[in-house]
Amino acid sequence: MTVGLTLAARVAAGLGALALLTSCNAVPEALGGSAEASTPSQATAVPKLTTNVHGTAVTVDSHVVARAADGTFSAVILKARDGETAGAKIPGKIAADGTTWRAAALLEPATTYVVLARVKDASGKEVPLRTRFVTQSLEGHQVFPSVAPLAGETVGVGMPVIVQFDAPVADKARFEKLMKVTSTPQQQGAWHWLSDREVHWRPVSYWKPGTDVHVQLDLNSIPAGNGFYGQETRSIDFHIGDAHVYKVNAQTDQMQVYSNGTLLRTLPVTTGMKGFTTRSGTKVIIEKNPDRSMDSETVGIAKDNPLYYHVDHVLWTMRLTYSGEFIHAAPWSVASQGHANVSHGCTGMSTENAQWLFNMSRRGDVVETTGTDRPMELTNGYGDWNESFADWKAGSALS
Repeated sequence: MTVGLTLAARVAAGLGALALLTSCNAVPEALGGSAEASTPSQATAVPKLTTNVHGTAVTVDSHVVARAADGTFSAVILKARDGETAGAKIPGKIAADGTTWRAAALLEPATTYVVLARVKDASGKEVPLRTRFVTQSLEGHQVFPSVAPLAGETVGVGMPVIVQFDAPVADKARFEKLMKVTSTPQQQGAWHWLSDREVHWRPVSYWKPGTDVHVQLDLNSIPAGNGFYGQETRSIDFHIGDAHVYKVNAQTDQMQVYSNGTLLRTLPVTTGMKGFTTRSGTKVIIEKNPDRSMDSETVGIAKDNPLYYHVDHVLWTMRLTYSGEFIHAAPWSVASQGHANVSHGCTGMSTENAQWLFNMSRRGDVVETTGTDRPMELTNGYGDWNESFADWKAGSALS
């Protein structure tokens, strides 16, 4: 026969259950609680840190966003833990409400990043939190920009800004939006894409003498299209010198040398003979070399051609086209200079005149040739000035 619990036994059992319930709701001392029990109404939510990027293949064009749950940020650091930029921090800003932090720059490839944060909970206590992620590897899929002029270089008034890439750029518009040219004094101009790998910027007309130019290419980690990304941000400053403009008339065989609008000298020259006509149009000095060898194979005249030539120690040379037009000393043709065109396309003059012109000239100086029916090409050297500005601007990816 089962005997029921006495009243005393039932009371004792109830008190034991209450004691067990109170013990299960206590916050352990290891998590910041006390040995004394706390009720659910006294508990503080534990802050959490989340980000919008995860895993081991985060794209480098990601703008990292960190968020605090059940608390507010008092500090956030995003830095590279390894890779080529180990230790470098990505700048960012905490939002006014303290719950969001946004990065102000993009990421580097093949790098482990760590987010370190301090978050205040509802009681004002700061809790340290962290998370990590790894960016994608871009080996063989980066686009590096090379820039001309060089930093600090003084150039002539016809010098364009030239950016060449070591891989094709498919998303030209996206790149161009982040490529800026500014100057003092300011001059209007535009970019023009010559190919997937080369883009030039020129003002409406020749640079004003004395201009200071700044080129800013914010291309690092920017998608170039087809899985490629910009490799580096570049910043270049250069200076514009005096306005040197050399006017060559292939009919009269004379060169007028102007500096800042003043005619300094008129030099007798010779230009290209029949079959090797010198190009008419606006050319720009690409490079200078006081002594070089010249071989006709570079302009398509083979060794078995009766017109083949190879001349060592051609003095005071200044290149005008990629195809082989130069200004240079031509002592062998002095008798023809000022009277006849006997060269293979170059503009030749006496050694004395060539040295004088060479010494005053710099990269970017302008040579305006007239008097022939062979036009200068846009891409055969710095041919940028052989289009109207309206046509030039139409070559922008943003036009």
